[in-house]
Amino acid sequence: MESVITLNEAIDTAAFYGVNNANILCISNQHPGVRVVARGYNIKVTGAEEAVKRFTQVVERCEEVCLRRGSLNEAAILELIHGSSPDAVTHEHLILHGVGGKPILARSVNQRKLVDGFQTNDLLFAVGPAGSGKTYTAIALAVKALKNKEVKRIILSRPAVEAGEKLGFLPGDMKEKIDPYLQPLYDALQDMIPGTKLQEYMERGTIQIAPLAFMRGRTLSDAVVILDEAQNATVLQLKMFLTRMGIGSKMIVTGDLTQIDLPTSLRSGLSDAMTRLKDIKGIQIVQFNQKDIVRHHLVTHIVKAYAD
Repeated sequence: MESVITLNEAIDTAAFYGVNNANILCISNQHPGVRVVARGYNIKVTGAEEAVKRFTQVVERCEEVCLRRGSLNEAAILELIHGSSPDAVTHEHLILHGVGGKPILARSVNQRKLVDGFQTNDLLFAVGPAGSGKTYTAIALAVKALKNKEVKRIILSRPAVEAGEKLGFLPGDMKEKIDPYLQPLYDALQDMIPGTKLQEYMERGTIQIAPLAFMRGRTLSDAVVILDEAQNATVLQLKMFLTRMGIGSKMIVTGDLTQIDLPTSLRSGLSDAMTRLKDIKGIQIVQFNQKDIVRHHLVTHIVKAYAD
């Protein structure tokens, strides 16, 4: 019997196969009755029908572990083959496993509200102080949806609002000028997706990161679309962004109304949108607070000091 196993496209094949194909060799050595040829996302296995079925079941379980954790090793494979679970961390608030098996959790009450709201709403606002995990949780939800093939793309955006320095005086071309504004989004993604896979996603357009101005004229379908730092979008900019939503998409808008960098003559589009849209079914507003802050313990005191 000959069978071809096609791996999930969201998987990092380098992590799955291991260094010098150590992982796939480990699986093969535990199934001496089959012949295996692995290339890219396809694994061709030949042998007796029962042996091929057993091999396929182990590969599929290893695939699930690799997708959840972003990694796979021989110890985990052997545990799977012998009927144990390699996932040492289990938690009711787990969103997904990041790079190196790092568990990405909803760590506060309002982070969990955002996770629950994502299941039942297509547009969410996550608003609150710095360090409360709004953006990180939103990106984790987007990555999980992509890995589960619930969407085809992740689109992340931020307003490129000047705060202290003028863009024209910063060095480099336009990409180099705007990348510092988008770096927090890259940082979160690098926690959740292995580097080679993330680079591939970026090159293919599966994950796109762009300033808010680049959203004009687009229809964003079959995607999780996140707008970060939305307090720095004007009313017209936020209206433009929200009306980009296409079929099969979800949007998460995050921001902190205490950190508005717009000129005083302009109203924040975030506060305007929250007022206009608060009673519409399918839209949920999650208000984060100081109790949700998950950065250094001093950040809580700093936020409180500036709020007083």
